[in-house]
Amino acid sequence: MVGIISSGVYVPMYRLTRSVFGKNEKGVKAIGAYDEDSITMGVTAAVNCLGDFDRQRIDALFFATTTSPYKEKMGSVIAAYAIDLRRDIVTADFGNSLRAGTLAIRAALDGVRSGSLKNVLVVVADCRLGSPRSKWESICGDGAAALLIGDSEEILAEIESSCSVCDEMMDVWRTENDRFIRSAEERFLSKEAYGRVCIDAINGLLKKSGSSKADFSELLISLPDTRAQADISATFGIKMNRELVDYMSSNVGDTGVAYPLMLLHAALETSEKDRRLVLVSYGSGSDALLIRIIGNSCKQLKSKGIGSYLACGKTVSDYQTYLRWREIIPVERPPRPLGLTAAPALWRETDQNLRMLGGKCKICGSIQFPPQRVCTRCHSRDNFERVRMSDRRSTLFTYSMDFVSWAPEVPTVTAIVNFEGGGRAQCLMADVDTNEIQIDMPLEMTLRKMDFREGINIYSWKCKRTTQ
Repeated sequence: MVGIISSGVYVPMYRLTRSVFGKNEKGVKAIGAYDEDSITMGVTAAVNCLGDFDRQRIDALFFATTTSPYKEKMGSVIAAYAIDLRRDIVTADFGNSLRAGTLAIRAALDGVRSGSLKNVLVVVADCRLGSPRSKWESICGDGAAALLIGDSEEILAEIESSCSVCDEMMDVWRTENDRFIRSAEERFLSKEAYGRVCIDAINGLLKKSGSSKADFSELLISLPDTRAQADISATFGIKMNRELVDYMSSNVGDTGVAYPLMLLHAALETSEKDRRLVLVSYGSGSDALLIRIIGNSCKQLKSKGIGSYLACGKTVSDYQTYLRWREIIPVERPPRPLGLTAAPALWRETDQNLRMLGGKCKICGSIQFPPQRVCTRCHSRDNFERVRMSDRRSTLFTYSMDFVSWAPEVPTVTAIVNFEGGGRAQCLMADVDTNEIQIDMPLEMTLRKMDFREGINIYSWKCKRTTQ
């Protein structure tokens, strides 16, 4: 049966209190740290989604975002390397619309149903920006989700039918040179954009699937306008999970392309077997997907839930920190030159830095990172097999702190990490609270931006305290 085999999400650790935008603003929104972007967040969600699934069985990775770090370079390939997938998989980027995530799902389903693909990993992430003090700055949050879609005897949910509607209007947009979201007037958006188009998509789904309103247990509508959500729900007389929507809105925010899949993951965490959900996305039209829960998803899901991420959130101290992290206000650079970025050197070290592959000696079994030619234990030469370190459990062996770094947040913490099963690595620590650092504390690896110079994002792995 073709359907959703697994699901995963990621919510950044940091929260910005909405009261900084105005006295009447309530709740918080999730914001990525200065070293996070849509690719790093998407990779974390994908790792959570995959768990112990054999990564060699994945035939394609589709990456959807409206905030790709590159205008001409595939984020899906960067993600595929970081996750350590095969080189002969299909990779594709979906963008330019908040429907990119649901469109990627439809493409994945078509590929699996046709038989050309067996398992497809759909990764979605966004970190959209509203101009300072605008409504979008308050509404938008950062986050990511991932779905593993395949043909399997054991699936969480089946996507029984879908309907897409395209619609041209100047509703929400960004041009080539726009960094911040632009939009039409709110009442026009609510009535003519959100309401009319989403209703057309749901009506189309009803007709295409031969279903009636009574066949649906719940509506999941990924819109930033709660009034429009309520009006659509009332139109069809189908229950909308108001508690879930309010929970996401108050604690995370509208995560753009990732929002529909994050809503779906949250619903899967609690949904019962044989329930039918309608998932609706909007962006230059609308997608409506009819999803039937097959298994006991709340027990089958092995990845971290949204609640576990929200439970360990930390509030950013002030609004200027947020502006500095997003480089809306300038960040002071060091007076010394940073040096040139060498593309050949980055390419040679891809396995080490992006895939985080170490070497395991075939003679004595010793694991070493970064990989070496000569084993430090038995001294055998060029006799190693590759092992992935990024998803191994680890603990903190020791650390040091640098208070004079030019990084946006100081001190920077350099950690020596011991991996379960052997191996030791030196890396920077992400999302650091220096008051909580303890020797032997459990750690996990997380892909982050290490540097940005000469128009290049340099990605590698840091460690962070394990999120339970």
